[in-house]
Amino acid sequence: MLARVSYPEQRKEIRMRWLQQLVVSALLLALAGAVHAELQTETVTYNIKGQTFNGYIAWDDSVEGKRPGVLVVHEWWGHNEFVRDQADRLAKEGYTAFALDMYGADKKAEHPDDAKAFMKEATSDFTKTRRRFNNAREILMRHETVDPQRIAAQGYCFGGSVVLNMARDGADLDGVVSYHGSLGGALMAEPDNVKARIRVFTGGADNFVPAKQVAEFVREMHKAGADLTLTTFPGVKHSFTNPGADQFARKFDMPVAYDEDAAERSWDETLEFYNKIFKQ
Repeated sequence: MLARVSYPEQRKEIRMRWLQQLVVSALLLALAGAVHAELQTETVTYNIKGQTFNGYIAWDDSVEGKRPGVLVVHEWWGHNEFVRDQADRLAKEGYTAFALDMYGADKKAEHPDDAKAFMKEATSDFTKTRRRFNNAREILMRHETVDPQRIAAQGYCFGGSVVLNMARDGADLDGVVSYHGSLGGALMAEPDNVKARIRVFTGGADNFVPAKQVAEFVREMHKAGADLTLTTFPGVKHSFTNPGADQFARKFDMPVAYDEDAAERSWDETLEFYNKIFKQ
């Protein structure tokens, strides 16, 4: 007859190891889920009429199903880190954002003269401007995370002017948002042609967008029957959303300045605007 021997300490050690393994497994699963749910980004290289462009798309893969897409158009400096940061911010809010390229690959201005030249080339012919914008819009609409029936666009400085001109042109967009963009257009809005709802943020001390231009723009949109909401921030200068504006002001003696309050308020109101137009 065999005697059964008990080893309580050994059993206790085995039980502790088993519990430790369970804890480690649970942590690994949690980390895997966190990694999976993080922000996803991708550089998109595309070609238009033989010219190469580099865009940037961002989305949060923890968001289930298809979601609205937002095109983001850069300042006159070109497609840089600032515009990519804006795309990331939108992605964290549940949108898929595509920071497009209006100038062409590697055309990032280091001096205002270069920026002016790049902008002039991109807008010398509105057909070219429209083509570059619409090509990027098609890329965004085809993305696997995007609901192609819910698309908006926002732009900064030069980019603000671009999205407003696309609205004037009757682009099929739910809404456009312009931050410190020129309000004068390459074309005039025609009655009943503006499909997008329009949200504009401008600085009351913006030398590039004077009060006369603001008033003329409001009259134009009124005559066209456009759905416009415009906010002016008193005492605020051009480029108020860009933290790098103060550096540009010092380096190039430009009348631009970052304004934290205006930047935060315009961003919050933009999210409210999107929440409203995309829920309808």
